[in-house]
Amino acid sequence: MKQQNHLLSFLLLPWLLLSTPFCSEARFVVEKNSLSVTSPESIKGTHDSAIGNFGIPQYGGSMAGTVIYPKENQKSCKEFSDFSISFKSQPGALPTFLLVDRGDCFFALKVWNAQKAGASAVLVADNVDEPLITMDTPEEDVSSAKYIENITIPSALVTKGFGEKLKKAISGGDMVNLNLDWREAVPHPDARVEYELWTNSNDECGVKCDMLMEFVKDFKGAAQILEKGGYTQFRPHYITWYCPHAFTLSRQCKSQCINKGRYCAPDPEQDFSSGYDGKDVVVENLRQLCVYKVANETGKPWVWWDYVTDFQIRCPMKEKKYNKECADSVIKSLGIDSRKLDKCMGDPDADSDNPVLKEEQDAQVGKGSRGDVTILPTLVVNNRQYRGKLEKSAVLKALCSGFEETTEPSICLSTEVESNECLDNSGGCWQDKSANITACRDTFRGRVCECPLVDGVQFKGDGYSHCEPSGPGKCTINNGGCWHEERDGHAFSACVGKDSVNCECPPGFKGDGVKKCEDINECKEKKACQCPECSCKNTWGSYECSCSGDLLYIRDHDTCISKTGSQVKSAWTAVWLIMLSLGLAAGGAYLVYKHRLRQYMDSEIRAIMAQYMPLDSQAEVPNHVNDERA
Repeated sequence: MKQQNHLLSFLLLPWLLLSTPFCSEARFVVEKNSLSVTSPESIKGTHDSAIGNFGIPQYGGSMAGTVIYPKENQKSCKEFSDFSISFKSQPGALPTFLLVDRGDCFFALKVWNAQKAGASAVLVADNVDEPLITMDTPEEDVSSAKYIENITIPSALVTKGFGEKLKKAISGGDMVNLNLDWREAVPHPDARVEYELWTNSNDECGVKCDMLMEFVKDFKGAAQILEKGGYTQFRPHYITWYCPHAFTLSRQCKSQCINKGRYCAPDPEQDFSSGYDGKDVVVENLRQLCVYKVANETGKPWVWWDYVTDFQIRCPMKEKKYNKECADSVIKSLGIDSRKLDKCMGDPDADSDNPVLKEEQDAQVGKGSRGDVTILPTLVVNNRQYRGKLEKSAVLKALCSGFEETTEPSICLSTEVESNECLDNSGGCWQDKSANITACRDTFRGRVCECPLVDGVQFKGDGYSHCEPSGPGKCTINNGGCWHEERDGHAFSACVGKDSVNCECPPGFKGDGVKKCEDINECKEKKACQCPECSCKNTWGSYECSCSGDLLYIRDHDTCISKTGSQVKSAWTAVWLIMLSLGLAAGGAYLVYKHRLRQYMDSEIRAIMAQYMPLDSQAEVPNHVNDERA
């Protein structure tokens, strides 16, 4: 019975795949990179090649090499060490691009054997005349999982016709040189990259699921940095299928679908009688979509990465925790609004469309330059499907190649992905070694030569041959490129702090102000100490004048005067000042005394006279003599 269920499942799955509601113009688009043959002349030109969906394509870069077609093991299905063959490049030689034939084994195994033999890239020649296809990894092949993860070289499929031309040129003794160019594999229209990941919550689908889950956990940190900084706009997607109407009441559709057969996923264990059902996967996919939508409404779309990674760790299928109860605990721990989440998910048993999943089915259809999404997982960067290993550094390279040059965030200039061209002779740009300043600026694609901004001071120039500081603070940066010297604790600079760069020697020096300023010998040139009694001594940047004997030098008048005469004159001046001060004090005291005495005498006289002769302004003084007589 179990084998019969397996058979029914495998028979039904192609129906589900073919029943995806793609419109008539839907198509699978092969992501290509440019391949340019530079020699020999007979096949020189540009050709298309389909990027392999494993390994690490050099997104944003290019690679030049020499093509070799092996005389043995031409399909590369065996290890080349068995034939004592090595493709390691000799010092100074171009890298080796190995051309192998399609057939007899997996594409990935061919590339792995070539990589172990020292090849830098692999070209697989098709064995039939057909349009280019994408070389993908084997499905659920545990034996191949280990070497697929370790493939680091790029690979591409070429047409049968072009492969024959390459073989003919090589057999004729020609050296075939070509360039593989990935610089335009991802469009880079502006300073923000838009990307989406077509994924699945099923963690029991074999090697691909394991690789997907590992990638999500590893890439989470980088993704959240890019999203929080506004450098990227990310959106998750989930592939769903629908059950043909004739099978909606079958056991298979009921166990694999929700909303009456509208949205389906294959049974995780390919066994309808045990374990989890396909509809469990659809419901969790829907929940993860709604987590993104609810988090995005609050301005924190990066919470999706937290939920997905936590759910993988806390709710795996193999531990029988892949359920709503476990999901709710993750949702609660992250502070996600569960009521909004339930409203977004709707009723999985309803006989009606679910708006969220309906949108996902519509999005699977290719639009513009992006083809239909049929490979799971699929990464789409700036509306172009990514091809290569789903691994942190490889995906980060693809994302970084989607930025305009010089707009990439700092994470793109980490040691894992940056070009580091400025480390070698400043990339050929202008540099000031003494101040450790360079116009070279590393970018993801290489480098640019732009005069830098240092400590608030903007340098101006072409960036290649010269850069000059400008602005009020220019003298703080290496003295504005002007002459400067320090001696005996005294520093001198020819930089003048104006808006434009002016190098003028300071007082006491002469020269161009840029390369040199020489000390002026004021004594020798008779510019100081010209009085007969003066003697002159030149110092760095200045001079000293002195007088013989008891004479004192007055610099402002360039003359000498007697120290003794000065002291006597100063002493008499002090004496006269003291005497004058005493005289003024005595005169002032006398005037005060005289004024106070006069006032006292006047008051006494007025009192005496008032007794005998009343004043006009004074009332009559009572006379007590008559009173006594009475």
